[in-house]
Amino acid sequence: MELHELLKMVQDGSMSVKEAEGLIKREPFEELGYAKLDHHRRWRSGFPEVVFCSGKADEHLLSIFKRLYQADGEVFGTRAVRKQYELVKKELPMAVYDDVSRILKIEREGKELKGLIAVCTAGTADIPVAEEAAQTAEYFGSRVERIYDVGVSGLHRLLAKVDLIQKANCVVAVAGMEGALGSVIAGIVDKPVIAVPTSVGYGANMGGISALLTMINSCANGISVVNIDNGYGAGYIATQINRLAGEDN
Repeated sequence: MELHELLKMVQDGSMSVKEAEGLIKREPFEELGYAKLDHHRRWRSGFPEVVFCSGKADEHLLSIFKRLYQADGEVFGTRAVRKQYELVKKELPMAVYDDVSRILKIEREGKELKGLIAVCTAGTADIPVAEEAAQTAEYFGSRVERIYDVGVSGLHRLLAKVDLIQKANCVVAVAGMEGALGSVIAGIVDKPVIAVPTSVGYGANMGGISALLTMINSCANGISVVNIDNGYGAGYIATQINRLAGEDN
């Protein structure tokens, strides 16, 4: 629950002052021994704690998901595998999993999506990282337009979508190989561009390092760069920008 939502509930009488006081006084984190769940993170930063699923022991992952769901009514996990989804779903049948983005989540129904973020990829092999960005932004309340396979080897494909891209409050550009997509997009829009290098490419791509170097050395202005394959980080930052832009779209 957002802090302003809690205060409005007190104001309109749907929650008592005592109930609200109890929520606010709750320990800012919950000690589990192997983890400290940051229940107040949404109130401090505007975003709830997210679970990085990769590498977690089964019992730890399940317990964390259950506790976060009980506390907030929803939970979002990244870099999960299907085995982890099946484990969580046995205890929390409302959990859903996407094999492409590897996102495991329980989400409230009827969420209103606001503003507009454009998520673009150079190729179809970049879609898993792009979907992590897009679904992260959607979970956090942003409206997303997906524009896939518009890399620089066929620039006419990107130019055909310029009008739509220019309407967005910010653009996420996901590219492997040489990573030129972010520079091209930044040259045709007046909004921030978040460039995401991916590990897609042949040997000299060096697991995404060549794309990363292209993006951080871009001659175009208005580009920020996240880590290799970090779709989640891009979706998070894009949502912050989208929120600041308001609801003009």
